[in-house]
Amino acid sequence: MTTYTDHQPARKLGALLVFAAAVAVAALVGALGVTGTSTEYQTLDRPGWAPPSAVFGPVWTVLYATIAVSGWLVWRRVGWSRELAPYAVQLALNALWTPLFFGAGARGLALIDIIALWLAIGWTVLRFRPISTPATLLLIPYWAWTSYALALNAAVWTLNR
Repeated sequence: MTTYTDHQPARKLGALLVFAAAVAVAALVGALGVTGTSTEYQTLDRPGWAPPSAVFGPVWTVLYATIAVSGWLVWRRVGWSRELAPYAVQLALNALWTPLFFGAGARGLALIDIIALWLAIGWTVLRFRPISTPATLLLIPYWAWTSYALALNAAVWTLNR
């Protein structure tokens, strides 16, 4: 199958950088917009299965890299098309979660956001599946971690009401 950008290496690299930048912006909204998340996390009542705060940075670094590459792989097949709409939605919901949970302390709204995020990742997986198996597989760890984070958000919200 001929991909959208087979003969345009500069364009492929540029697009990869766009996807990396978009994912970085989503990550930075939480990282720069909200300070003291690690300290606040330590003060919350958490379930016994909650990870230490030091786990989140490395996990999200890997996940953000796979999210960027996944979007880029689909772009290589279909270009800037509506197939990337669910990808954009899940990135926006991802960016919103940290400011809701930590910045606003709105754990219930953050729970609604992460449920919507989980659904948007599923939508993205369904849209990406017929286009690129590698892109789809790169999203599975993200979806799994978001499932875990959703359960953790629900538990923390329940324990701290």
